[in-house]
Amino acid sequence: MLKTWRTAIAVLGVAAIALPGCGSSDDDSPDSTASTAASGAPAAKSIKVGLVTDVGGLNDRSFNFLANKGLQEAKSQLGVDVRVITSKSNADYIPNLTTLARQKYDLVIPVGFLMADATAAVAKKFPDTKFAIIDMPSAALKGKPTNVTGILFKENEAGYLAGYAAGLYAKDNDAKAVSSVGGQKSAPVDGYIAGYQAGAKAADPGIKTLNGYSQDFVDQAKCKEVALDQIAQGSKVVFQVAGQCGLGALDAAKEKGVQGVGVDADQGYLGTYVLTSAVKKIDAAVVAAVKAAQGGTLQGGTDVVGTVKNGEVGIGALGPEATGYADQLKAIQDTIASGELKDIPSEVK
Repeated sequence: MLKTWRTAIAVLGVAAIALPGCGSSDDDSPDSTASTAASGAPAAKSIKVGLVTDVGGLNDRSFNFLANKGLQEAKSQLGVDVRVITSKSNADYIPNLTTLARQKYDLVIPVGFLMADATAAVAKKFPDTKFAIIDMPSAALKGKPTNVTGILFKENEAGYLAGYAAGLYAKDNDAKAVSSVGGQKSAPVDGYIAGYQAGAKAADPGIKTLNGYSQDFVDQAKCKEVALDQIAQGSKVVFQVAGQCGLGALDAAKEKGVQGVGVDADQGYLGTYVLTSAVKKIDAAVVAAVKAAQGGTLQGGTDVVGTVKNGEVGIGALGPEATGYADQLKAIQDTIASGELKDIPSEVK
């Protein structure tokens, strides 16, 4: 169910899609920045918002990085107090979430589906605390806690656009295959990959799509090994869907002189070998969730969904090898937004 608080993202100026306890605390004693506006209007309610990363940590340059970016933007824009706790292992999730709940944080944001069970357990224990978990439907949580909102994205739409770019590149360069490297098999990861494969085949029906999983979101060497094997099999474009681990897949692409596709954040800054990135605006979603919690409109037991249509998923900047495809990609983007292009797969077969 798409809630109206999503429209706050457009106001915050981040809706456009680009086309050319345990662990460590990173902010243990924040200061509130809430103040009265110069016009004399009353200051917005100052609330406490805590964020717990998954094991990928803040240096993954994509998933957790974007969530923290959104939290810091919320602190600056909305005057809320914030705290970030990084998780070093799966065993940290329950203690870290519990720490924030016990400290009376008004909103706790678990970053990622890896924290689903921990979130369900802690939310049940602290029913007066609001939670907003990224990449997990609220109804899929154990016990269906009514104080948890799911923040979801149609990764398959972003993956399709990135795959279409990869297919166009493959067709123009007589490539036999494109590939993807996932972390662990899960709905968000497979949504990206399934869309990528469909987009590549739509652009180049004869293209072969390779896929593998590292079973890891941290160890870059594991993703690099998977990517190198795919490149040896003829892949000329490697899509990473594995957080920090996936940076190893992109490094393999760079090393072997093929194209790479980033994920979540626009990773074109890594080099000209990045064809584009499949992006989802986790930072914007976090700001919107904080704003809703601050205004008392964040509704637990429901989900909000980012799509191409509402500007929360898409592709990042186009690298040198993809700039010539801008018009074609914009046309595909428009067909997705309008609903003309439907039934983009979200499951990897």
